[in-house]
Amino acid sequence: MFVDKREKMAADSADKKDAETSATKDKGRKRSTSRDRERKRRTSRERNRSKSPERDRRMPDKDRGRGREKERERGRKERDVHRRDKDRSKKSRSLSPKSKEAKLKRDKDIKTEEEEDGKNKKGKAQPLSLEELLAKKKAEEEAEAKPKFLSKAEREAEALKRRMAQTEERRKLTEDERKKRRTFQDIGRKMMEDPQERERRERRERMERENNGNQEDDGRQKLREEKDKGKELQAIKERYLGGVKKRRRTRHLNDRKFVFEWDASEDTSVDYNPIYKEKHSVQLYGRGFIAGIDLKQQKRDQSHFYGDLMENRRTLEEKEQEEVRLKKMRKKEAKQRWDDRHWSQKKLDEMTDRDWRIFREDYSITTKGGKIPNPIRNWKEYSLPDHILEVIDQCGYKDPTPIQRQAIPIGLQNRDIIGVAETGSGKTAAFLIPLLVWITTLPKIDRIEDSDQGPYAVIMAPTRELAQQIEEETLKFGKPLGIRTVAVIGGISREDQGFRLRMGCEIVIATLVV
Repeated sequence: MFVDKREKMAADSADKKDAETSATKDKGRKRSTSRDRERKRRTSRERNRSKSPERDRRMPDKDRGRGREKERERGRKERDVHRRDKDRSKKSRSLSPKSKEAKLKRDKDIKTEEEEDGKNKKGKAQPLSLEELLAKKKAEEEAEAKPKFLSKAEREAEALKRRMAQTEERRKLTEDERKKRRTFQDIGRKMMEDPQERERRERRERMERENNGNQEDDGRQKLREEKDKGKELQAIKERYLGGVKKRRRTRHLNDRKFVFEWDASEDTSVDYNPIYKEKHSVQLYGRGFIAGIDLKQQKRDQSHFYGDLMENRRTLEEKEQEEVRLKKMRKKEAKQRWDDRHWSQKKLDEMTDRDWRIFREDYSITTKGGKIPNPIRNWKEYSLPDHILEVIDQCGYKDPTPIQRQAIPIGLQNRDIIGVAETGSGKTAAFLIPLLVWITTLPKIDRIEDSDQGPYAVIMAPTRELAQQIEEETLKFGKPLGIRTVAVIGGISREDQGFRLRMGCEIVIATLVV
């Protein structure tokens, strides 16, 4: 509800005027009442003085004494009352209108308290009658029906409350929608999941729960025991050996953050160049060597000299033992030389993990994922069908490219792959060869009834030009194998494309429709 400011100002001024007039009236009434009381007291005193000699004459001596005492008491009482009235009048004159109003409020509060005490003393209040209850209810309804004028602060507080309630309701609605969406997505994933995969997943989760429960309990117990044993040993050492507590080492900014511990088998940096294998040693002046003459030749001559000397001094048994040792050394060296061969000098069965790592480094092949098969070294070694190998030979593909070496084995396992390579690196053949191997195992679409059921493979391309390039490659590989391809792209008559599709095909190449 809104109220005009002018109406408010007028109402406030009227209230102030009424309060001032009521205050002036109360002052005038108090003054008049105090004057009347003084007049009455004076008249009462004059009457008493005039009556006192007559009373003395009539009354005996004892009565006179009693009367005098009573008169004295009355005079004292009148004086006290007169003093109180004077004090009140002085206070009323000295007090300001605000203090008078406060005093009046106090008097009213005292009166109300006295009345309440009196009511409580009398007893419990009697229950209201039916008519009184109806009248009370009617008054309350009328009070509620009357328009209530709210201040600006109250209106702002109510608007804030309403805003808070609306935001809370919206938040609850969004949370409910989010929960419903999550439950719906979980149900959809479970519905789309393969039943065998679902069973495996549930079994795996059950086993993990059981193992984790048992392992956690056992692991915690073992950790506690090990900690207790370690603490006992440390306490014994400090007690009897006087062990010094080590200070906590603070790591500086220039310290190394990582410490790599490489395995010797992972080292793929062995150089097969003899220049780097047999490094030249610097010849210096030393004991037993002559300057200006080849150091290796000098060592060789010395070894011959000492060898001849040892042979002359050795017995037959020592010579046999030396021959056995030399044979073992030769075998070991031959084996080492055999193992240190380059991967190109080894057969497919002799390849080790280290050789495959070197192979990938040589062709800049990097992979991410689990259980990735080994790449292809050459077309003949890999187990591809003979008709596919003939087509590859006819197309002029002598050696596979890096993307083909790694992508074809993954594609033949029917696994998903994302291949990243530069333009002209043979990406199309990398996914076409596994596709052709799979299509050749399926029956050919010859009957008209089966032609409407659709092709075996669909290749999607982002642009028309790329779709045409893929079509050229598929025709190059597919025509000798009798595999038909149809490109569904723009710029070619729809009737021709529809006719070729109705006649039947194994591969369809199409562009994306956005």
